[in-house]
Amino acid sequence: MDDVIIIGGSFAGLAGALQLGRARRKVTVLDTGLPRNRFAGHSHGLLGHDHKPPLDILAEARQQLARYPTIRLVNARADSISGAIDDFSVLTGDRESLGARRLILSYGVADQMPDIPGFAEGWGTSIVPCPYCDGFEVAGRHWGLVWSGPQSNQSVRLFHDWTDRLTLFADGHDIPPDIRADLARRNIPVVDGRIIEIAHNGGHTATVNLDTRRNVAVDILFAHPRNKPSASLHESLGLATVDTPLGIALKVDERRETSMPGIYAAGDLANPLMPSVTTASSQGAMAGIFAQQSMLV
Repeated sequence: MDDVIIIGGSFAGLAGALQLGRARRKVTVLDTGLPRNRFAGHSHGLLGHDHKPPLDILAEARQQLARYPTIRLVNARADSISGAIDDFSVLTGDRESLGARRLILSYGVADQMPDIPGFAEGWGTSIVPCPYCDGFEVAGRHWGLVWSGPQSNQSVRLFHDWTDRLTLFADGHDIPPDIRADLARRNIPVVDGRIIEIAHNGGHTATVNLDTRRNVAVDILFAHPRNKPSASLHESLGLATVDTPLGIALKVDERRETSMPGIYAAGDLANPLMPSVTTASSQGAMAGIFAQQSMLV
């Protein structure tokens, strides 16, 4: 039996495995090899790895984990979880049954692409969600923002640290009059009409085509499509969740433990605020440390 099984081997999961391996705990990491940021050319904001391709960072991390004899990396999907603290059982897609005293869920979320031609094709390059991840490279240029709800007004204020040139696309939504007034006061133009296509001109350049026959070119387009957990294991376990404007996140306490004793969660799956590789790595390390400490006798 393992001490810990980690389900999801991207930034959070591998960070947790590193801490556990250094504590000489027996760990199995299950991963399908499909990290959320695989569409991005570079990852930013991670100390020591700034501006490296995310898949390269993960490959290097796996190589580093190979020096720890108690860590096993397995390319497999977790199909089901049963049991309780000190006696969990995980059944993989290969029908292998694994046991562990603790679990860390770090299988992340999947972004739900809207049915707009060109959106999925530009995701991670000319269409991005996070200014902390991609804002510096296009600072001072013309940004676009697709309205996704009242939280978009907070993004308008946030973006001011990177650019003074911003266009907001209503995309067919009714923007409240008080927010429109605030946008006008900030000299932020609002383009009405529904987005019917996004054309890409290479790099971080996109042209937003509207059903009003108006086309607006921007240097980068920020959008926040809804997301959902990449697996449904938390549902079968009945774990508590938190509703966010973009989807649900697992509810955890200050030690990264979920509502079920012995199960911890880290990364985008359990981050209701602004996910990033930096916070995912930090949360994964915390989950690994707290899982290890919970097994002390």
